[in-house]
Amino acid sequence: MTSYLIGIDGGGTSCRAAVAGPDGHILGRGKSGAANILSDPETALQNIADAARAAFEDASLDPAGMASARAIVGVAGHNVGDAVHYVKRRLPFAAADIESDGLIALQGALGDRDGAVAILGTGTIYIARQGEAVSYIGGWGFAIGDHGSGARIGHALLQESLLAYDRIHEASPVTDSVLSEFNDDPRDVVDFARLAKPGEFGRYAPRVFDHAGRGDPVATRLLKAAAATVDEALDVVVSRGSRTICLLGGLAPLYRPWLAERHQPLFVEAEADALTGAVALAAARFGTGPEAVL
Repeated sequence: MTSYLIGIDGGGTSCRAAVAGPDGHILGRGKSGAANILSDPETALQNIADAARAAFEDASLDPAGMASARAIVGVAGHNVGDAVHYVKRRLPFAAADIESDGLIALQGALGDRDGAVAILGTGTIYIARQGEAVSYIGGWGFAIGDHGSGARIGHALLQESLLAYDRIHEASPVTDSVLSEFNDDPRDVVDFARLAKPGEFGRYAPRVFDHAGRGDPVATRLLKAAAATVDEALDVVVSRGSRTICLLGGLAPLYRPWLAERHQPLFVEAEADALTGAVALAAARFGTGPEAVL
């Protein structure tokens, strides 16, 4: 039986998978729900398996081949040992390494070149490479980190909506829209927030960008505060020698015009996506070819 390679790009709102031959040539792709190993490891495991199965089916391959496949699983939370060990033991593959979503994104965006990526999505993480040295900034998860992330922006919007309801802060169209969604009942907002996962908070972030673009004062204030945390992290990336930065993740194109002028000349377009990077790493580590083939 052919031993296939699998690349996984597990995010807070969705999980993507690609199956490749031993040479790294991608044969099929699949997608499923969120894969946050910190906040919901059981759902993450299920969605990783579902995405991989969908990739096999997309390639017209028997999904039973997953059991003999070797995988690189890129997720947030790679630096939290307990979560990694728990998930790794339960993955449905013959062998797998769990890596940072930043590392697979870096590989996809820059190949083997020096530089950095800033992943701005449900969470945030920055990863820089200079020669053999790879360094990470952030990526500590929603509970205590992920500053500037979609989850943080959405959470802040819900907070501001309650402050507006109590007339502690001024209301605006963006806070009005949130309260309207929850039947103008703050208890409904609290009930939602009490059980919400990072991806559920993150779904409110594009609304903040949209309203800020139209001059909404609350949205603008929230977004300027979030962008300042991203700029702080980018300053560290630059201080470590990076002169090429790819902005990645669902919020990247929305964020770019809000970031500081000093960083604008450093931004470049990615060569490929994180999923391609995951397959490339799988090919280098487990396969017969040097890199994935698009």
